[in-house]
Amino acid sequence: MNKGELVDAIASKAEVTKKGADAVLTAVLETIVDAVSSGDKVTLVGFGTFEVRTRKARDGRNPRTGEVLKIPETKVPAFSAGKLFREKVAPVVEEVEEKSTKKKKK
Repeated sequence: MNKGELVDAIASKAEVTKKGADAVLTAVLETIVDAVSSGDKVTLVGFGTFEVRTRKARDGRNPRTGEVLKIPETKVPAFSAGKLFREKVAPVVEEVEEKSTKKKKK
């Protein structure tokens, strides 16, 4: 799904115009980018968390020459999916066998 398709979906779900949905989506994304770039963490309960993470300095290797390079420490944006989001993508399968086994042992 690209931004245009997302705007269409938002407009139909929220029953607003596409122009209004686009303005709100753009404002939300810009606000998240601004907050994370300034070092803040943005948490949307049930959806996830946007934050800055630091990658440690490490050694790399030039694949062409095999020369060892020092890769400096850097900051990168990161997203961690919330519990509801993770469960929607990959539903937790109840461990029916384990529960029935526990009942039999009692």
